Amino acid sequence: MLSKPTSRSGRHFAFRPQQGVVLLMALIILVVMTLAGLALMRSVSTSNVIAGNMAFQQSATHSADAGAEAGVGFLEGSTAAALYTSVTSGGGVRYLAYRQDPAAGQTWDNFWTNSIPASAINTLPADAAGNTVAYVIHRLCNNEGEPSTVAACSTSPVDTGSSGNSQGAGVVALLAPPQTYYRITTRVSGPRNSLSYVQVVISM
Repeated sequence: MLSKPTSRSGRHFAFRPQQGVVLLMALIILVVMTLAGLALMRSVSTSNVIAGNMAFQQSATHSADAGAEAGVGFLEGSTAAALYTSVTSGGGVRYLAYRQDPAAGQTWDNFWTNSIPASAINTLPADAAGNTVAYVIHRLCNNEGEPSTVAACSTSPVDTGSSGNSQGAGVVALLAPPQTYYRITTRVSGPRNSLSYVQVVISM
């Protein structure tokens, strides 16, 4: 006949059934670690997407330089009289000799799509990064015509001529003619629906 185990002190003790507390705690910790791992993976994935989108946006902004340079080249290669009227046909660069601005609360994308004449938009071939560059040139005058005869034509202030420093005291300095302002707006659309607008204002 088996006797109950006793300790060295002679006291009796009984076996207690296991409650499974350690197993329960291990399962809880495992679930917590799994959720933490999933959250970390999602955070890393989101960060990669954001970084990728920022890279595409930056690439689109850099590609806008091509549109600005093309617009500047057109203005520099045109005579002053040729810039008095708009050019909206033909195989060359298109140009508007009057000013257009978005209405109050209107976005530039909506303005570009609905207000700027399609015949005035110049589009360049897609570049190596997959960006399509389009640009439009506005002369910052209310109407077409010679700037001095057009009301509200944005021009630079009349400047003192920089040549010749030999005039005597009290002699009126020579005045240079004012220059007209032109605005080149470039729209770049690229991969992942990236869209960028860049504007350059120059005086000539």
